[in-house]
Amino acid sequence: MMEPVSCAVKISDEIRPWWRAADAPPPVGVYSDQFSPRVTWVAALFLAVALASVVMMSVSSSKLDRIEEPEQALSLMVSRTMDAQEGLRHASPWEQQLFAWTSGDNETEQAHAIEWYRELAKNSADPLVPLQLAILKAEAGHVSQALLSAHEWADADDPLPQFANLVMAAYAEGPAYDVDRYLLWQAEAAELLPAGWFYDRLAERLARRANDGPLVSTIQERAAVRGGRQFVLLQRVALLELGAMALGTLALVMMWLKRHDLSSCIRLHEPGVPPPWPGSVGAAVLLRGGAIGAMCTALFLLYAPPDNVSLRALAIPLTNVPLLFLAYRHLFRPSGMTFDEGFGLKIGGARVGRLMAAVLALVAAGLWGEWVMDWLSGPFHLTSHWTEWFDADLVWATPSMTAVSVIEYVVFAPVFEELAFRGILFAILRRKLCFLPAALVSASIFAIAHGYGLVGFISVLWSGLLWAWMYEKTGSLWPGILAHALNNLLVCLSVMALLRL
Repeated sequence: MMEPVSCAVKISDEIRPWWRAADAPPPVGVYSDQFSPRVTWVAALFLAVALASVVMMSVSSSKLDRIEEPEQALSLMVSRTMDAQEGLRHASPWEQQLFAWTSGDNETEQAHAIEWYRELAKNSADPLVPLQLAILKAEAGHVSQALLSAHEWADADDPLPQFANLVMAAYAEGPAYDVDRYLLWQAEAAELLPAGWFYDRLAERLARRANDGPLVSTIQERAAVRGGRQFVLLQRVALLELGAMALGTLALVMMWLKRHDLSSCIRLHEPGVPPPWPGSVGAAVLLRGGAIGAMCTALFLLYAPPDNVSLRALAIPLTNVPLLFLAYRHLFRPSGMTFDEGFGLKIGGARVGRLMAAVLALVAAGLWGEWVMDWLSGPFHLTSHWTEWFDADLVWATPSMTAVSVIEYVVFAPVFEELAFRGILFAILRRKLCFLPAALVSASIFAIAHGYGLVGFISVLWSGLLWAWMYEKTGSLWPGILAHALNNLLVCLSVMALLRL
């Protein structure tokens, strides 16, 4: 009587689809069976609509709508970027090669800036935008395009004819005017353009046409000081990234050498994933908690005052509390586990070395992935839109609001996003799916929720896959949380070093 049963089990194993999980443990504990399927389906529909809305907003609406003052924001970003490139010219050869490898060259930066300014010129009524675009084109070597734009401004409304005279005087070939005329144009440029790269480039061109050597030297010295300062700030952040990348690469090499027995080397906690919860109960908790959190987020965006620092600091925790509460009540408590045990947060001091190695490995893998994506995006002319990483609170806000933003990005977002997307979503999917499909689904939803374009989506997707992989191997969310926090910290430091300090 036993042989037919054994045969049936073997056949079942043979026909199991490759994407189905075969290592899910049996549920432990007594779980509630009072979840209404209708309510769960309504919650699922609401979440689907919310994600679809994020996608539609990302695809259909102008990305410039995300910034209240896109003209000032792009002007600041391009000016500082060009200043940093100017500072790089005076750096040592090894620094030039290193930063060209990690950040791109001046021609690439100018091409991106021209593309973004063209987009802004189509959507902005600010007359300074076409003037700055013309300066960018001329300084990038497209002088004829800048002069063509100036010719078109001659019959336009004020102040474009005045801008046309400035561009023609600075970049057109032909006989020079008298010195007094150039002094007048210098004064007009100083009045029209804010101090920075755009003004310096136009003013230096006018000074050269007037053969004013002392003024040319003064402008160059001022630009060199500003560029050197900008380069030093970015250099410190870049060296921090490279240091983490180097240490993490060593950790990755060690993991590769021990790949056949990797779990025994970096395992931090048991049971890890798949968790000992019923998949149906986990799905109901996830959908209901996620729907309540999405509603809280929508209400917060609609009604919360943007300048309320205290409420702003509580936004991310409050929108995630419903999901965590339902998870504790219906998943963790019935299985006899605490949050520390369920998410693998209690690892002990003896395993701190393993934890640090796992974190550095994740950071390095993320940075290597970003570098490969940047390298591959060049031939396909793909780039992330500048508004996706420009954050007004990090650039212009008061110190208190900036501090709140840094706490959001470096503390609250890593903790609560990892608890929700890896600790609950990925873990629940792993009861039914093998690692790769479970990681892809959870990371894709994670990337969609950020509302980025294609390049940003791929970047977040890659990070989500890495953090899910490390959760699978270590059984703890700590590596993903800390790597997520360090990644966000590096981004915040880069933005502030370039645009605020």
